[in-house]
Amino acid sequence: MRIFRGLMGLAVCFLFSASLVLAQESEKRFEIYTDKASSHNHYAPSGWMGDYGDLTLDDQNMENPHSGSTCIKITYSAQKKQNKGWAGIYWQNPPNNWGQKKGGYDLTGYNELVFWARGAKGGEVINKVKVGGIGIGAEVAYPDSDEKESGPIQLTDKWQKYTINLAGKDLSYLSGGFAVIFTADNNEEGATIYLDDIYFSFDSELKPESKTVSFPFYVYADASSLDNHFIPSGWMGDYGDIKIDQHWQDNPYSGKTCIKITYTAKGSKGARWAGIYWQNPANNWGTRDGGFDLTGAAKLTFWARGEKGGERIEEFKMGGIMGEYSDSDSASIGPVVLTKEWKQYTIDLRGRDLSYIIGGFCWATNADVNPDGATFYLDDIKYEK
Repeated sequence: MRIFRGLMGLAVCFLFSASLVLAQESEKRFEIYTDKASSHNHYAPSGWMGDYGDLTLDDQNMENPHSGSTCIKITYSAQKKQNKGWAGIYWQNPPNNWGQKKGGYDLTGYNELVFWARGAKGGEVINKVKVGGIGIGAEVAYPDSDEKESGPIQLTDKWQKYTINLAGKDLSYLSGGFAVIFTADNNEEGATIYLDDIYFSFDSELKPESKTVSFPFYVYADASSLDNHFIPSGWMGDYGDIKIDQHWQDNPYSGKTCIKITYTAKGSKGARWAGIYWQNPANNWGTRDGGFDLTGAAKLTFWARGEKGGERIEEFKMGGIMGEYSDSDSASIGPVVLTKEWKQYTIDLRGRDLSYIIGGFCWATNADVNPDGATFYLDDIKYEK
């Protein structure tokens, strides 16, 4: 009987220890911010980007934290003090590290980033939240091993939990632990937000996310639309001859705004042509993972008009960017001679491999066909079934 009781005691002890280990494993965290005074915090909010003069940060704010005694308060004025139209903050290790210093953490074994957020009023928009990405596609000594971004996120005035699925990502070296990015388009009057309890965790049931989308899938709906995808960042040729205004309010095809593009044809770089690619992420020439799976789209449609009529665009295009992460296909129309009235144009996508697209839309023209330059307008650019 004594032996039996002893064995039972050992069994109970073993089960208790196993349960404790499992509980600890389920609570595994790598913390970026829990409280200002916490010794478990990692990374520093040192990487200020874009219109950095529009930002203020208070990481010991005591206005209704989600937990503990403090939270992070970020105020974005949207005044465009550096003329960028966007601003953001990276949490880096060591501080101010853009890949020139060794300092990344090996977070292998984690597969999710968790954070809590709220707005001061509700309706504030974080355009992107991001993990990793520092130095990727650039010539730096210590680039991050991978990246993942999510958004846009429209906040309420109540604390809510948000997550970034990192399953399948290479987290072996991350000097950029977390980033938030705002745009003036989505926060015309600025925004005040609060962040708390930012940490990496592990969820045994989490699977890699599919990048499939629903249609219509907009490249541009309206300047402030949360449905917009891709960024007009890929300026080509005589890019100094181009001006773009995505907030043009004079006679849009629909909504409040359209895109106005002015091409002066001065030959500022000696190329005698110019164009813009809409890319994901911004400035991605095939060096970064960011393609959307647009399988199922039968066409890319858009509306366009010229300032005077007669403006000639040599090519409107989707896809075609080549590199380590190449677009899976491409399609185009052109040349197109615009009229003064809005007209819809269609790029036929039937039979195309749309499984991976980082170059969502593109236009190009040249000085030979527009010797005096060209001003034209675009609106409602979208992929449709």
